[in-house]
Amino acid sequence: MVAPARSVTRIAFAITLSASLLLRPMAAAAQEPSGETLIRDTEIEEILRKDATPLFQAAGLNATNIHILIIGSRRDDINAFAGPGVMGVNTALILQTKVPNELQGVMAHEVGHLAGGHSARSDEMMHAGMRPFLLTMGLGLLAALAGSGDAAAGLVGSASYFGALGAIGYSREQEGRADQAGATILEKAGLSGRGLAEFFDNFRYQEVFSEARRYKYFIDHPLSSDRIDSLAARVAAMPHYGQKDSPEAIAEHEIMKAKLIGFMEPQTALVKFGETDKSYPARYARAIAYYQMKEPDRALKLIDALLIDQPDNPYLWELKGQILFEYGRGKEAEAPQRKSVQLKPDAPLLRINLGQTLIALDDKAKIEEGVGELQKALLKEDDNAEAWRMLAEAYDKEGKDGLARLATAEFNYNIGNLKDARVFAMRAREKLDRNTPEWRRATDIVLVSKPSKDDLKDLASEGSIGRGQNR
Repeated sequence: MVAPARSVTRIAFAITLSASLLLRPMAAAAQEPSGETLIRDTEIEEILRKDATPLFQAAGLNATNIHILIIGSRRDDINAFAGPGVMGVNTALILQTKVPNELQGVMAHEVGHLAGGHSARSDEMMHAGMRPFLLTMGLGLLAALAGSGDAAAGLVGSASYFGALGAIGYSREQEGRADQAGATILEKAGLSGRGLAEFFDNFRYQEVFSEARRYKYFIDHPLSSDRIDSLAARVAAMPHYGQKDSPEAIAEHEIMKAKLIGFMEPQTALVKFGETDKSYPARYARAIAYYQMKEPDRALKLIDALLIDQPDNPYLWELKGQILFEYGRGKEAEAPQRKSVQLKPDAPLLRINLGQTLIALDDKAKIEEGVGELQKALLKEDDNAEAWRMLAEAYDKEGKDGLARLATAEFNYNIGNLKDARVFAMRAREKLDRNTPEWRRATDIVLVSKPSKDDLKDLASEGSIGRGQNR
């Protein structure tokens, strides 16, 4: 897969990919060996959040405090995980689920692990996570040395998440407990447990495979026939067992899967969703597939036809704007990106896309407006590193050196590069008016970015910190 214009991770390295989808591998030398990448996509995130929120609530967890990560993976890499404040779902697992209730069932199982504290069960798990963590960090450094800054930032910023993926593994006993907890959570949320039992039953054969032949999920989450039978019997006796997915939920699930296939497996998408299939998911998948296969005109023709049917769909306008921008038609990209923001003003990624386009037009008024769009996005996602990088570029074009350096410091801080964050924050303080909010923010970044003794002496001498902190 070839990387699109930008990339994002929610917590460490944010991406502006409007139609968004993937932070796809950038170069052979800079790929995580497992093929796993972090994905940002507003539409898919919204669907997953809608599926997961009633489960979090039923488990007594604060849904707003749990980040849902979408892990781009190979088709044979079915996996999911949960840890304090985070739940991750591989795209391969999403594509294996037939209906929303199956996906909710797997999520409920993971929430059962989360509610039971299984993700923090031993020091051994943490050691297991260090290998992918260090490997990903090392690959990030290699990418940087090769001159691929975006790839390096993406890998380094996501290293801790790949560490979590490697670290989380459960015992059969914990699996059984998570099954039962998941069934209880689904029932409390008013959902059927059928999907949970059926999803695991679909992979009953994994029990007899050697570890080398099993899906990753069933290595980390070992199956047994007794466990599956026990779970099936319990959920069948529950009051909401006969509860069906709503037509809306089924439609959204199919759209999510079609979008993932279009982005990740464009050739497969064109075969699976042939020209005779006139359904919305099929047409959407074909449009994305043509875009990925570098046939923008065919993609745009399909999108325009879809917009006739759904003129108020922000994701179609987003996709159209992204294609136009990536193929050097920035002026044309502005209008559809404005439309996507108008239709979904609370989506920060859509504003970042618009801001990126406005800044690239190199018009003073457009750049100023682009700055405003990025600032609005950062009010929602203040850890979106790519938005900070773009803001630095825009401030530089405006000749606002202090703000450009501060934005660069924010970028580096959010990808975990504390050394450069400190350096640029110190430089920003030299250019910013003393005691302004921006100057104080630059000081804060210095203080939390492993300042040197000389930095602390300078801060103490000007009264920015107490003498007692200068150690």
